Amino acid sequence: MNQTDVLAELRERLRRFADERDWRQFHAPKNLASALSVEVGELLEHFQWLSEEASRRLTPERLGPVREELADVLIYLVRLADELDVDLAQAVRDKIEINARKYPVDKARGSIRKYTEL
Repeated sequence: MNQTDVLAELRERLRRFADERDWRQFHAPKNLASALSVEVGELLEHFQWLSEEASRRLTPERLGPVREELADVLIYLVRLADELDVDLAQAVRDKIEINARKYPVDKARGSIRKYTEL
């Protein structure tokens, strides 16, 4: 199964999940974007105060909760895209192309500069 199919399957499962609970009434884009922001903050909490190296080597005890927060982030992102009728896989492909033009390899390789500074 390719990633577009995976995202489509997740979108349908999440839509069904929300419909079964009559939750779509609460899933206005504004609410989903707010919930997404909260979940990203909860994800960030797991990395707060860790060194860069420690953040790359999470113990299994730390990775479990991080995995759950990553899932929450993706859930809200997929629901938001669904409510806005955005093909998330295509949006990502399009954005990669935009970024490739903004950050050509010969100028951006190994640099943290913004595209306007390259």
